[in-house]
Amino acid sequence: MIAVVQRVSQACVSVDSEVVGQIGRGLLVLLGVGHGDTDADATYLVDKIAGLRVFADEAGRMNLSVAEAGGSVLAISQFTLLGDTRKGRRPNFMAAAPPTMAEALYDAVVAGLAARVPTAQGRFGAMMDVALVNDGPVTMVLSSRREFSPVPE
Repeated sequence: MIAVVQRVSQACVSVDSEVVGQIGRGLLVLLGVGHGDTDADATYLVDKIAGLRVFADEAGRMNLSVAEAGGSVLAISQFTLLGDTRKGRRPNFMAAAPPTMAEALYDAVVAGLAARVPTAQGRFGAMMDVALVNDGPVTMVLSSRREFSPVPE
């Protein structure tokens, strides 16, 4: 699973001009589910997202999680995060999980986050309009398989 996590001062998602999810201060999570992802991947990302210390403490340092900062999460399914653009100009989405599997794991992530922090969500499989005010900006890319690291080891 891949998640793009953005610290926001507000975010909302609409389907057919109807707001279906909305938060104030918190995290916008764009979540892509790939072939081979399991409940263990969902659990890993829930723990990582809920514990991510990207909110300022009293000293102004990024030291608080979304729950500690009194924030919320807006989770949006986004299979395009699994798009492979290494060849040609048209993304290949073969790495994305089939919709039934992806929806079950997306729902598991939403439920896991909702057990820890107020959580809103988009509508799986729908064309959505997502609006946000990125705070910072602070944006992190997370992989449940720990495949992505911008820092060489």
